[in-house]
Amino acid sequence: MRCPFCGNEDTRVTDSRPVEETNSIRRRRQCDHCGKRFTTYEKIEAIPLAVIKKDSTRQQYDRSKIESGVMRACYKRPVPIADIESMIDRIEADIYGRRTSEVKSSEIGEMIMLRLKDLDPVAYVRFASVYREFKDVGTFMDELKSLISN
Repeated sequence: MRCPFCGNEDTRVTDSRPVEETNSIRRRRQCDHCGKRFTTYEKIEAIPLAVIKKDSTRQQYDRSKIESGVMRACYKRPVPIADIESMIDRIEADIYGRRTSEVKSSEIGEMIMLRLKDLDPVAYVRFASVYREFKDVGTFMDELKSLISN
């Protein structure tokens, strides 16, 4: 592993522990050249996952698409980045926990909405308005009413 501070390739692991919620291993490392410490995370390489889009085409799963959609929904909201990352980690764990090679984009969208509703109601409404493609104000108001009643 290359040291991010000096670029030397001689580093050693000083501590390792599993990170259960993300199925990864946290390693604390120290550079033999400059002596600085840094942390790395190793993720288990999962089976390739295809996402089935609305038009029935398939794309390779890309976490960054979930991140960008959630970040857009949470724009200028008081939601810590750590909470967003944790939420996306849980969604990703649910997706891979299914042990299938394909997942529908609609299922991913529903997972996101379910968790956003608890994280930030305004972010939820923003995401839902794009995801559900509200055709008019009436359907948008119906969604708001159901949110308020729950």
